[in-house]
Amino acid sequence: MTTILAIAGLVIKELYRRKDFYVLLVMTVVITAVSWLMNFFGENNIVRLLKSICLMLIWISALVIAVVTTARQIPAERESRTIFPLLAKPVTRRQVLMGKFLGCWLACGIALVVFYLFFGIVTATREHLAVTELIKGFWLQWVMLAIVIGLALLGSIVFAAPSSNSTICFVVVGGILFLGGHLGQVAMHLTEPGRTIVYAVYFLIPHLEWYNQREALVNDRALAAWSYCALATAYAAVYVAALLQATWLVFRRKTLNV
Repeated sequence: MTTILAIAGLVIKELYRRKDFYVLLVMTVVITAVSWLMNFFGENNIVRLLKSICLMLIWISALVIAVVTTARQIPAERESRTIFPLLAKPVTRRQVLMGKFLGCWLACGIALVVFYLFFGIVTATREHLAVTELIKGFWLQWVMLAIVIGLALLGSIVFAAPSSNSTICFVVVGGILFLGGHLGQVAMHLTEPGRTIVYAVYFLIPHLEWYNQREALVNDRALAAWSYCALATAYAAVYVAALLQATWLVFRRKTLNV
């Protein structure tokens, strides 16, 4: 466990030495501040608009950080050849993968805390802040990012370049978020074998859209109960475990020659 935590710590340090997080945070602050000024021009429902824009930017920024950071972990180690002394310590490939996953997930969690603190401040200046609901929204998004990180980590072993892996991950995650919940309805209007295929895809994919609580936060509605959050966490844990196991099975047989 000490080895895994040490690798995770290096990943966290690497993320905050790079400019990705700071650029995305500044962009979120600036765009939200510009939206805030719209109030002076008589914009209706400015508070909801402000919260909607801020949360949308937080979701986009978190996904970018999760995918881009994870996609470059293993390829960067191979390119710089640091993977060889790392495995010679000795550190097993499973420990490397677990450390990389944990580091990326914790780094995303730290980034999310900063983003949600900013969102809380913005909200509190305009209306009452429901702290409990904000914590639920944060937790569900962080849990969802664990699945995304697991997917990107698997892609970093399968695909040659981080850029191609990132692109494919963004397409897959975006497709699931926007279309995944509708596949069941689409399948109902198809004939066989298309119906069975679409239903199979519907039940096999991780339903990331279940973790999106932006609309409830924007409209000051109660989020899902803690029991739902627990079930959603268990659901994500199953997919993360499956993705990490698949990643290890591929990684253990993969040559590390550059």
